[in-house]
Amino acid sequence: MTRSAARDLAFHLIFERAFRDESMEEIIADAEEARAIEEDEFAMALTNCVNDHLAEIDAEIDRYSEKWKVNRLPKVSLTVLRLAIGEMLYFRDIPVAATINEAVELAKKYSMQEDAAYINGVLGAFAKANRTGDEQ
Repeated sequence: MTRSAARDLAFHLIFERAFRDESMEEIIADAEEARAIEEDEFAMALTNCVNDHLAEIDAEIDRYSEKWKVNRLPKVSLTVLRLAIGEMLYFRDIPVAATINEAVELAKKYSMQEDAAYINGVLGAFAKANRTGDEQ
C-alpha cells in the first residue's frame, strides 16, 4: 500500500471514530470485517497515534486555526488536520511538504476547495512554528 493510500485509510478510520462511541480497535476490526481493508503498518500507526494523542493534536489545531475552533470545524477538515498534525508531530522522518501536500489532496478529495486552502494555511502556520530547520 502506498503512503497516500495508507493516509486515505487512516482518514476513514479517524473520521469514523468521530461518529462512533467505540474504541479505535473496534472500529478497525469492524472495517476489516465489513470492507476487507488491507491492513498497513503506516496506516495503523498513524491512526493509533492520532487516536492516542487526540487532545494534544486538537490543542495544536486550536492554536493555529485562526477562524475556527475544533468544535466548529467540519468533520472532514478536522480529520485531515488531525492526521497531518499528528504526522508532523510524531512521524518526523516524513518531510513536512509531503505531509501538507497529502493533507491538501485528501481535503480536495473529500471536501471543498475552500477547505483545502484553509487546511493548507493552518498546516503551513503549524509547520513554520514547529518544524523550522526541517527539510520542507
